[in-house]
Amino acid sequence: MEKAPSPPELIGQSPVFLDALAHASAAASVNRPVLIIGERGSGKELLAARIHFLSPRWDGPLVKLNCAAMNEELLESELFGHEAGAFTGASKKHRGRFERAEGGTLFLDEIASSSQRVQEKLLRVIEYGEFERVGGEQTINADVRIVAAANVDLRASARQGKFRADLLDRLAFDVVVAPPLRERREDIPVLAAHFANNMASELDVQFPGFSVEAMTTLTTHHWPGNVRELKNAAERAMFHWSINSESALVEKIIIDPFEHAGAPKETSLVLPQSSALTPDKKSPMEDTPMDLRAHLDAIEKDLVTAALSRNAGNQKRTAEFLSLSYDQMRGLVRKHHLVGTR
Repeated sequence: MEKAPSPPELIGQSPVFLDALAHASAAASVNRPVLIIGERGSGKELLAARIHFLSPRWDGPLVKLNCAAMNEELLESELFGHEAGAFTGASKKHRGRFERAEGGTLFLDEIASSSQRVQEKLLRVIEYGEFERVGGEQTINADVRIVAAANVDLRASARQGKFRADLLDRLAFDVVVAPPLRERREDIPVLAAHFANNMASELDVQFPGFSVEAMTTLTTHHWPGNVRELKNAAERAMFHWSINSESALVEKIIIDPFEHAGAPKETSLVLPQSSALTPDKKSPMEDTPMDLRAHLDAIEKDLVTAALSRNAGNQKRTAEFLSLSYDQMRGLVRKHHLVGTR
């Protein structure tokens, strides 16, 4: 008899973490969309996997897609597939993630990065359980449960018109919060030891344990990158101990590998001298009336221009730097007639 797959291991005993596990476990039993919200690196994908493997769909596929990793056209094709000849380079039919997730669960990470057009098509799948491939006319039925994740405030995005409010209503049948690591500090020692042990096995050495000073560093750090950042720090500490094991315990914790390597400090964004924000500019509210929209547009253009320059004209990196989606970045480049690589 085939053994049922088990949910992924989620480590921790803090009350806020156990509450999140209990919530995810309860949400698993109902065949409705679930929205997981939380900061980057807080374990949203692991919670999504837990929901899948504890659901009646456990023996179906769990298909994952990061919506921020591709532009609008590619994301649409990856989600819904495309027919041969649908666009330049589409030499053969492509089955999208919805088809591959049939009978199972589709995890959509960073859902806020999806364009309005993709959001509209996602809404149709949730509402009617059907879609068409890009360039196709055949309606395809979809028996797929959607679990979405976001690290931004989708309610605020909906109010600003950046995210469809009707899609948010459908996705948020239930909302599970992945707590940040700073709210579950009592889990840090066991998590750090777990990651260090795994790294020690990979290096074929024994993990000797962390010193009191090292553990103090780990438990007092703010961890903006959450569990993912802690994992890197614990593994990095184990690696450096293994190549220079002069101490009985792991003592040195390297939070910032750039600083440890002596890399130059990261420079801040420098605005062009023409910017409406430069110190030598007179206050726009002195005596004469002003065009507020034109003034704000000038500020926006200068910020985007400076960010593009800082990122060598790369729109994708600039979008990430400004916390924008790729589509929003492209819109600003067109709006202000700027030049940047795709």
